[in-house]
Amino acid sequence: MITTKQINKSYGSLQVLKGIDLEIAENEVVSIVGPSGAGKTTLLQIIGTLGKQDSGVVSIDGIETHTLQKNQLARFRNRNIGFVFQFHQLLPEFNAVENVCIPGFIARRPRKEVENKAKELLDFLGLSQRLDHKPAELSGGEQQRVAVARALINDPGVILADEPSGNLDSENKQELHKLFIQLRKEFGKTLVIVTHDRELAGMADRIITMKDGRIL
Repeated sequence: MITTKQINKSYGSLQVLKGIDLEIAENEVVSIVGPSGAGKTTLLQIIGTLGKQDSGVVSIDGIETHTLQKNQLARFRNRNIGFVFQFHQLLPEFNAVENVCIPGFIARRPRKEVENKAKELLDFLGLSQRLDHKPAELSGGEQQRVAVARALINDPGVILADEPSGNLDSENKQELHKLFIQLRKEFGKTLVIVTHDRELAGMADRIITMKDGRIL
């Protein structure tokens, strides 16, 4: 599903990624761990096409992402990759359903279809009573579940998560960790999770450890 070959990335004189080779199978759950500054988030952003490598190749489901033009890349990202961030990135003026719908509307899918799918996902995630609530009216755990629903709305094959439980208390962390494993079981997703949380990392099929821009 995901392959990287000799990914290099520098910011000025600082080389952050040093020849990263990686293969992740379809429906595999992989965690990426390592100390701060190891290059974990940079690698995740490049896999997700949010950042661009200086050299090397990223392939997702057989598509080499560097070959896509800007508009093609945006469409590819919207349809094939879902993102879950540490701080949710929900729009405060929109309620739960509206936040989940945004990627579907960007994909120009029929409005009613997207809204119905958003409600189904939120119901699956235990938020059927919170559909009309805005982010400020939701707990941290609820906000993160809304973010997960948003990541799923276009049925992407890949879900990328960057410290998804880093801003949650212990109880909500455990619930989110179980949810990520359930996503593979229920939806058949490939998950790549950058985390410092040992419990979450240990629930993955495979743990990849990075240090100083390399995979150990």
